This record gives sequence, C-alpha cells and structure tokens, in this order.
Amino acid sequence: MAPIPGSGLAKGLAVTLRTMTKKSHTAQYPDAQPDLPPRTRGVIGLFEENCTVCMLCARECPDWCIYIDSHKETIPAAAPGGRERSRNVLDRFAIDFALCMYCGICIEVCPFDALFWSPEFEYAETDIHELTHERDKLREWMWTVPEPPALDPGAEEPKEIAAARKAAEKLAATQAAEAAEAAEADRAPGADRAAGPGTPPAAPGTGEPQPPTEGGTA
Repeated sequence: MAPIPGSGLAKGLAVTLRTMTKKSHTAQYPDAQPDLPPRTRGVIGLFEENCTVCMLCARECPDWCIYIDSHKETIPAAAPGGRERSRNVLDRFAIDFALCMYCGICIEVCPFDALFWSPEFEYAETDIHELTHERDKLREWMWTVPEPPALDPGAEEPKEIAAARKAAEKLAATQAAEAAEAAEADRAPGADRAAGPGTPPAAPGTGEPQPPTEGGTA
C-alpha cells in the first residue's frame, strides 16, 4: 500500500505536539550545577606531600602528558657519626589536559597516594596552551576530591585514622593533666595567704598547722 502523501510530516508534528505538553528536564547550567557521581573523572588532583618523585606516573602515562622536575637535597646525619641521606625534592608537577585521555593509569600506579580523581570539570580555556596546569592548580583541585565511601559498613576503622585519633586523645589528655597541675599550683599559695599571717604553715602531707618549736614558731 502506497504511503499517504504528507503522513511523515503529520507524524513529526504529532511527536512535537506531545513533547510540548511534557515538562522539560533541561538543567539551567551554570545556574544549576549538575549532581555528579562521586567517582566522576573530572580532573586529577595532586597531594604533593605524598609525592616522592618516583616518576612512575610519568613513565606509565600512555600520552606522556605528565611533566616532573626535581632536584636532590642532602639531609645531614641525625646523630654524630651517622650517614647523610639524600632525598628528591619536587620542583615541578604539571599535567597537559589537552593530551590527557583520562585513563586513570597514573592514579592507579602511584604507590604513595599522591594523585586522586576530582569531580571538578570547569577548567576550559580559550587557548590550548593554557590547558597545561601546574602543581599549584592541581593542589587546589585536591581539596575538591570527595571522601571515598566505606566498602563495608561493618569494616574496622582505617589504621591511619585510628592512629591519628589515638595521638589526638593522648595529646588532649596530656594537656588536661598539665592544666590541672597548673591550677593546683595556683591554688596552693592562695590557701597559705587565706590562713592569715599568724597561722603557721601546714605540715607536709597533712592539712594541720605545724606545732611551734622551742625557739619560736615553725
């Protein structure tokens, strides 16, 4: 059966009319920010305190878009007669996001947890050369990295957090004990003054005044 002339146009107009009566789901970006999943691969953040300049991320990058510069620094011996040590000091850590293909290999191979995925995605530039971001910018993105969810609700507390919590509790207990000792020391001279000038001082270990001696008061 031959198609009726204009039937395709009528079907298209019918779809348009049905769509016009439905509620729009368009998000008015940038006024309304998108609700991104926590594992969004937006940009790579750098926690440079953990970086040891091992160069694993730069060597394993398929696009060779990671640039790292460093120098060696000599650390004097901790004790007399000990050996001096040398360590690598990070001078530059940059990622060219014009070349990056967001594979995440650099994050996976980092043995010291210095690289993380951040859901931040608003870093477009008008010049392609400005897509090479240095370590200062990568460090700013580090603070937008979301906290990873627990794998098991009944899992034990991570050792790093437990050690930090115990150290904080120990420090708080030490400070409280020092404050209590200082308060006790402040109260002791006040108690002697309240007893009056004619009252002999209390005997050590007791709250009673010391008896007068033969030559006068104690």
